[in-house]
Formats: sequence, C-alpha cells, structure tokens
Amino acid sequence: AALPTLAYTHFQAAQPTTVGKRACLWINDLLFDLDQLDFQLSQLKLLGCKGTTGTAASFLALFDGDTEKAERLEAMIAEKLGFSACQAVSGQTYTRKADFAVLQVLSGIAQSASKFATDIRLLSHLKEIDEPFESHQIGSSAMAYKRNPMRSERICSLARYLICDVQNTAVTAATQWLERTLDDSANRRISIPEAFLCADAVLNLVINVARGMRVYPAVVEKHLRDELPFMATENILMYCVREKGGDRQTLHEAIRQHSVAAAAEVKEYGRENDLMERIAADPLFSLTREELDAIADPAAFTGLAERQCRRFLAGTVRPILEENKNELGAKAEINV
Repeated sequence: AALPTLAYTHFQAAQPTTVGKRACLWINDLLFDLDQLDFQLSQLKLLGCKGTTGTAASFLALFDGDTEKAERLEAMIAEKLGFSACQAVSGQTYTRKADFAVLQVLSGIAQSASKFATDIRLLSHLKEIDEPFESHQIGSSAMAYKRNPMRSERICSLARYLICDVQNTAVTAATQWLERTLDDSANRRISIPEAFLCADAVLNLVINVARGMRVYPAVVEKHLRDELPFMATENILMYCVREKGGDRQTLHEAIRQHSVAAAAEVKEYGRENDLMERIAADPLFSLTREELDAIADPAAFTGLAERQCRRFLAGTVRPILEENKNELGAKAEINV
C-alpha cells in the first residue's frame, strides 16, 4: 500500500502513486464485474411454458381454458428451477438479448483480466514485477536467460477471444425473425459454452498470476529516483520562494536550464539524472543536500494513494470477501 512507484500516463513517467494503489485499480475493475454479475443474476427470468409462438394456447387448451391453471403451472416450473419469475412475454424463445446480457458480463471480466495482464507485461519489461516462473520453465527456446510473461500473454490472448465472442449473441439477437427462426441454434451451441469455458480459463490464469507475482522494490525505487528530480522542481521552486525569499522568475529560469541540461545528460549520454546535484551546487537556491532530500521525499508525491488503498481494502474489498468466503480458495492449476 505504501511503496511509492512511478505512475504512467501515455506510458510516460507521471506523478507517483503506490504499488498497492495500482493493484487496487485492478481489483476495482473486477468488483465492477462482480456487481454486473449479481445484477444480471437478479434480472434473469425463465422463459416459462408459452408454447410454439409464446401465446400458451396449447396449455390453455390442456387445462380446458382455465387461465389460472395455465399461469400457475408456469409459476411452479419457475420455482422448481430456482427462478423468481418468468418472462412476461415471448415468442417461441426468450429474447436472445438475454444471452447478450449474460455474455456481456463475461466480456467485462475478460476486459478487466486483459487490462491486469497487460499492466503486468509492461511492468515485467521494466523489471518491477514478475509473474510466477517455475523452476523448470523455459522462457525462450533460443534465449535461455529470458523470462517471458507467457501467462499474462495467454490471459490477453484468451480475453481477446472472449471479448469478440459476445458479438455472436448481439448479431443473433438482432437477426431473429418474428416469433423465432432456427439460425440462432448452431451459433448458440458454440458461442455460449465456449464463452463460459474461456472465462473460466482466463480467471484461472488471473488467480495463478496474482497469487505468485513478485514485486522488486529496489527496481521500483530506482525508476522513481531517476524521474523524481524533474517532478520535484515545482516543490523546490515553492520552497525557495517561501523559505529562502528567492525571486520566482529567476529561480524558475534556473530550474528550466538545469532541467534541460540534466535531461540531455540522461538521453544523449545515458548518464544518471544529476538535476539535484546541479541545483544543490547553484548558489541561487541556497539549498543543502538534506533540504533537497526532504523536499524530494517520494512519500510526499503520492498524495492520498496509501490512504485510498487501505480504505478501499478495508471498506470495500474485505466485506465482499467475507460475504463470499464460501466461494474463496479456488484451485487454479495451469500448464506452462
């Protein structure tokens, strides 16, 4: 929750956050999906027994025109199958938009999983985080030293399929004729089961990666240290104006020149960022190294990230885990 790390917008270094806060974003997406799942489960209704065109004419005839019996039969069937209600109206089948609504939930899970796995892949490149890696696992058949994030890549690959699969249900719902046509059947027999199987595989991989990932604080700290001097310049400027009585415009120009020179050293020659040393050596600022270190303390740049993380975990995540504790502990076995 408290470990400062560079945040990235456009995959360019941005105002720091914490490792825990970033993980909370992944969790938050999955909680959104859980809300959608609960909502769709609460909305699901049984087709009932309405006959060939949805009028229940055959059942009405079976009960000698007794409307109450025909409707009671439908209610009894719904209760027996665990549904709270039946569709009020239908053709021969329930609206295929219901299939679309269900698969949208699975698509949402795939989106969240893919975002999580993509972030892991990017952070793996930066050597800040590794997904699990077995002792016998081969990262590359040619380059023995490599540790490719293949589990995260597999998540992204399967998630892409699942996100696309939901379009089958959308097109099926859109192309049904009148009370029913049979061109939905063969497609549904493939697209719906495969969507659930794929979602199961994706979540198995997500669980496996989440349980076994490793964070490398020293690398995280190094990347932050490389960029923090630039981010600290505004704080340095304000401190020198307020505490040292410096002229803002003069100091601003000095910081600009030092920043340009330090950036050139980093980009053109691959050297360390020496912006702090330049500012410490400039008498215009009258700053000691201790003052600079205090101004550039990484924790001072993460805002409410740690607090947000801890409040989110305590106030949102833990109650949901407690509510669903009987569903926890799933075994996530995969082949690598």
